[in-house]
Amino acid sequence: MFNSLSDRLTATFKNLRGKGRLTEADIDATVREIRRALLDADVAVSVVRAFTARVKERALGLEVSQALNPGQQIVKIVNEELVGILGGETRRIRLAKNPPTVIMLAGLQGAGKTTLAGKLSKWLKGQGHSPLLVACDLQRPNAVKQLQVNGERAGVPVFAPHPGVSSEFEAATGDPVAVARQGVAEARAKLHDVVIVDTAGRLGVDAELMQQAADIREAISPDEVLFVIDAMIGQDAVNTALAFDEGVNFTGVVLTKLDGDARGGAALSVASVTGKPVMFASTGEGLNDFELFHPDRMASRILDMGDILTLIEQAEKSWDQDEAARMAKKFADQEDFTLDDFLAQMQQIRNMGSMKKMLMMMPGAAGMREQLENFDEREIDRVEAIVRSMTPHERLAPKILNGSRRARIAKGSGVHVSEVNGLLERFTQAQKMMRKMAAGGGMPGMPGMAGPGGFQGARKTKAAAKGKKKPRSGNPAKAAQELQEAEARRTAARAAAPTGAAFGGQNDFDPASLNLPKGFDKFLGK
Repeated sequence: MFNSLSDRLTATFKNLRGKGRLTEADIDATVREIRRALLDADVAVSVVRAFTARVKERALGLEVSQALNPGQQIVKIVNEELVGILGGETRRIRLAKNPPTVIMLAGLQGAGKTTLAGKLSKWLKGQGHSPLLVACDLQRPNAVKQLQVNGERAGVPVFAPHPGVSSEFEAATGDPVAVARQGVAEARAKLHDVVIVDTAGRLGVDAELMQQAADIREAISPDEVLFVIDAMIGQDAVNTALAFDEGVNFTGVVLTKLDGDARGGAALSVASVTGKPVMFASTGEGLNDFELFHPDRMASRILDMGDILTLIEQAEKSWDQDEAARMAKKFADQEDFTLDDFLAQMQQIRNMGSMKKMLMMMPGAAGMREQLENFDEREIDRVEAIVRSMTPHERLAPKILNGSRRARIAKGSGVHVSEVNGLLERFTQAQKMMRKMAAGGGMPGMPGMAGPGGFQGARKTKAAAKGKKKPRSGNPAKAAQELQEAEARRTAARAAAPTGAAFGGQNDFDPASLNLPKGFDKFLGK
């Protein structure tokens, strides 16, 4: 969504690197480029003017002129101002003191309210709540059916006493206000602690839409009214947000379709213009593509500084603790890393979601965006197909995989033999690394870590060096003499050592008793 804006801002800041002092002309040029980047991203003009004015005022102040690295200080100022126009702080749902907490969704048709209702209900269920969905969109064809499907996928019950309309030629007959009121009563009777009310929308803002939304709000007195807006609608987002704020007085904003390729100015405009915080963001079509909106993390993404905290949260949420404990036990017991373990680790990564999205959260990801765009998400599926085409014994002992076996595996998994060879090479490297970690308790070659090449390995090397006696004299002639004497002592020691067979002493047998050919005894060292 913010790729274009991120690239423009990153290129602007590159011009400031290495400058020990910034002139007023440098700051003016930087602010001018920031203004152009924001306007190209469809940020509202009023927001751009206020934003650049604050950046310029702070950039000309003492915090930049007296900074050791003025360029980095400018980036810090822009980051802080971005956090400010995105809402400042993370805003969470305010739960009612006396359940149920009533959440009303409002917005234009096509913004994604019904899909968002399913995502929000699943997210709340994961937080330990017991939500109920209420279908009040009775005029859009099959809106009630869509909500029921989303509720079933999310594992959340849906209250839908009226089926709504099934085609655009059918007139709406139900009363959405009555359905909303009955839904809240149903939640109170069935002990649901959260109610999510999905309301109808229009293709544009009109009096009928606003009146219906206002009537529903008055009937159910919601604790939160979330304005759902498509982040791809551009400059019109501000006008739409102001109209809904005046009509229903929403308390928070939800941005949908943040995974699109539009310029995303709505996200940077709505919170600043309306004064209402962005609370949630929808980043895909799946029910799990939904996250709490953190202004500071979004600002970091825009400035290509990464979002490691969100990445860690996703990993903690999707990581299988039992599998992690099993792998930890294998390390403790120094058991070998097998292809089954390799496959299990790949599946754990896949459970975290899209690899592209995860990699784009890394700092500096903008520099490798082209490579990430060409990344094939099906690579893990191919790895799984290759491993599952092997027999259990082959997974435990991949060294037995000769040419014919590899050809069979390639045919069974629908890939080329070269892909099987490549997978086995990657697995061999991973297995070597795991063995070193299991043997030494740490990464190989890391200073201060146990294991080969680490601190313990260095101590062993020093101890071995101490055991080897080196010439002490600085005189070359004397040092050579000491080496000759040492070599003579070693030769004498070898001569004094007993000789004979490995399983017996020197006199265990008499070579003459073996009846060997004449002259053969010279090979016995006699």
